Amino acid sequence: MRGAVAVACALLPLMLFGARPATAQEPERVIRALKFEGNRAIPDEVIASAIVTTSSNFFARFLLVRWLGLGEKRYFDEQEFRRDVVRIEVLYRRSGYPKAIVDTSVVRDPLNVFITFRITEGPPIRVVKLATNGLDSLTDDLRRKVLGDLPLQQDDPFNRYLMQANSDTLSRRLKDHGYPDARVFTSFETDRDALTAQVSYDIETGKPAVFGTARVVGTKRIAPGLVRALLVARPGRPYAQDELFQSQRNLYSSELFRYATVNIDSSAYQAGEDSVPLVVQVNENRPRRVRGGIGYGTTDCFRTSVGWTTRNFLGSNGRILDVTGQLSRLGVGEPTDWGLADNICNASQEDSIGSRLVNYSLSAAVRRPAFLSSNNTLQVSVYSERRSEFKVYLRRETGTSVTLRRETPRRRIPLSLSYALSYGRTEATAASFCGSFNACTPDVVALLRQNRVLATLTGTATFPSTNSPIDPSRGSIKSLEVTLSSKYLGSAEEQQFTRLVGDAAWYRPITRDAILSWRVRGGMVFSPTVDIASQTGNFIPQEYRFYAGGPNDVRGFERNELGPVVYVVSKREVDEATSEARPINPDSVEVAATGGNTLALANVELRVPSPVLSSRLRFAAFVDAGGAWTRQDQRSNPVIRVTPGVGLRLGTPLGPARLDVAYNPYKLQSGPLFQFDTLGNLTPVPGEPSYVLDRKGRITYHIAVGQPF
Repeated sequence: MRGAVAVACALLPLMLFGARPATAQEPERVIRALKFEGNRAIPDEVIASAIVTTSSNFFARFLLVRWLGLGEKRYFDEQEFRRDVVRIEVLYRRSGYPKAIVDTSVVRDPLNVFITFRITEGPPIRVVKLATNGLDSLTDDLRRKVLGDLPLQQDDPFNRYLMQANSDTLSRRLKDHGYPDARVFTSFETDRDALTAQVSYDIETGKPAVFGTARVVGTKRIAPGLVRALLVARPGRPYAQDELFQSQRNLYSSELFRYATVNIDSSAYQAGEDSVPLVVQVNENRPRRVRGGIGYGTTDCFRTSVGWTTRNFLGSNGRILDVTGQLSRLGVGEPTDWGLADNICNASQEDSIGSRLVNYSLSAAVRRPAFLSSNNTLQVSVYSERRSEFKVYLRRETGTSVTLRRETPRRRIPLSLSYALSYGRTEATAASFCGSFNACTPDVVALLRQNRVLATLTGTATFPSTNSPIDPSRGSIKSLEVTLSSKYLGSAEEQQFTRLVGDAAWYRPITRDAILSWRVRGGMVFSPTVDIASQTGNFIPQEYRFYAGGPNDVRGFERNELGPVVYVVSKREVDEATSEARPINPDSVEVAATGGNTLALANVELRVPSPVLSSRLRFAAFVDAGGAWTRQDQRSNPVIRVTPGVGLRLGTPLGPARLDVAYNPYKLQSGPLFQFDTLGNLTPVPGEPSYVLDRKGRITYHIAVGQPF
C-alpha cells in the first residue's frame, strides 16, 4: 500500500507547477539517459512519476529505430528540467525529509542529453506520537483489527502521503465492520528543529447498521431475483463495504453482465439509520458468444479450440450453456500428419504413445451461478475426449461430471467438490504396463487396455493470500486435493485408489526489488491389492500416478523424465551383444516412464531486476529438488535429485514469459531391462537386473509462460 499511495500522491507536484512543451528556440536534444542517485527512501519509479522529464524509450535510446515504430524519442526541456528539481524537493518534504537537497548533472552534445539527479536526503522528521481517538465504543478485538498494521507507524519518517493513507485505511476498516457513516479527521504538529512530528486521528464511528433491501436497475432478460441472489450483501447482514465489492465481483464472474455496480441507495438512505438500502445497476451481456483460438506447443504441436456460449439457457434464471471443442497434435498425429514432425514439431516424434493420433475434446456444460447461495456455482457437463501425457499414456473416455464450487466472501477460499463418471481405457507401452503392474504378457496387457468404468470424487481447497495471481511477489498460496475412486462410487474393481496432493508456495521481498520464493509439494496414492489374470498388485491407473521433471518442478529434467522407468531392447540386440561380448548399444534402448505412488518436490528461486528494462525483465536463480517413486517396490527406491539453474523472466500481459536453463549431472534412474521374445512377451534380460541409461547432455532448457510456481 505504501508504494501505491506514494506513486499516486507523488503526482501532486505536477499540479503545482504544470507542464508545457519545449520552446521552439531551444535546440532539440533527445534524452538518452535519466538516472537517480542517492535516493534510498523513495524508489526511482516514484520520483520518475513526479517529474516531467522522461527518458526516451529503450529502442529509441540504443537502437535508433524510431522509423520502425519501436521506440519513442523524448526531448529535453530546460525550463521543465529546472522545475523538476523543485518537484523532487517538494516530494521529499512531503515524504518527511525537509532538508533534502537535489543536485543535477547534465551532459550535452549537439543531439543528445544525459541527465542525473543526485539527491542528498538528509535526516527525516520522525513520528514520535501517533494517537487515535473515538474508538472506545468498539470491542477490543475490533479495535485491534482497525488499528493493526497501519501504513504510517510511530518512529516512521513523517510521510504525509502515508498519513492520509492511515486516514483512508481507518475509514475503510470501520466501513468493512458495520459502520457505514464512519469519518476520520486528521491533525498534526511538527517541530522542524527537533525533527519530530505528532499525528492525531479523531474518529466518528457513527451507528452500526445492517444491509437493507436491494433495488435492481437495468435487467431485461434476467430476473431481478437472480441478481439479488448473486449479492453477498444480503438483507440483515452487518454492513461491510468490502461485501459491496464482492457482490460486484460475483455479478461479473457470472458472465451474465457486461457492467455492474453495487452502491448505497443514497436517495433512500439517511445517515444514522439502522438499515442501509442498496441500488444495483447492471447492463446485461449479449445472449450468445462464439470464440476460437489457435496455438502451438512443443509437445502438442499445433492446437486449436472453438466454443459457443448461450446465456439464460432454458429460462431467465442465469443458466449458461458452454459447448467447447479442442484439437491438438495437429501436424503430427493421424490423420493430420503433414510432415511437421521432422522440423517444428520434432519433440512429438519422441513420443511413441501420444503422437500417433490427434488428441481431441468435445464437451457441453451447463453452469448455474448462485446455486442455493451467492457463493456457490453448480456445473453439470458431458464430454468425450482423447488425451495423452508425453511419453507415458494415451487416454480415451466418455463421461459426465457434476461440480459444486464455493468461494466464501471474507476468506476467499475456493472450495470444490466434483463427481466424475467415465467409461474408457488407457493405452501405454508394453514396458510401462510391465514395469508398473508386472503385466508382461500380451494377454494381461490386453486386459489392462480394456474399457472400464472409472468414478472419482474429488475435493479441492485453495488458500490464496498473494498480492497477484499472475506474478506474485508477496504472500503465499496453499492447496490440497483429495481424489477417491471406489467400487461404491461406481468404479471398476481394478480402478480403486485414494490420491492425496498438497502444495504450498511462499513469496517474500528481501530488498526493494528482489523476490525470494519457495515451494514444497508432495503426494501419495493408496490402492488395494487386486488380481488381474492371476497377476496380483496395486493397479493405480497411469493418469493418476505421479511423474516428475519439466518446466514446473525439477527443471533439470525433461517432462516426465524423473522417476521410475523401465528399459526395453530388442532380443536381437541382446543376442548380438552377447555373441560379440560387447555392451548393449544405448541407442537401441527405449525408455518408458512408469510413474510412482509417491511424490516429493521442493523449489527455491530468487528473482532480481535486470540492469536493462528492469520494469519488464528479471533474472532468476533457482535450485530444484525432488523425485517420484513407488513405495513397497524394491526396484523403486526413494531418489531425490537436485538441479540448479538460471533463467530470464519477461513481463507480458499474459504473465511472465520465461526461459530456464538448468544443470543436471545425473543419469536416468535405474530400472529393469526387458526384451521382447518371439511370442511378444517381455522378459528380463539375463545378467541385467538393473540398467541405467545416461541422459543426452547436461544442460536442460525450458520455455514457458507464467511463473514455475
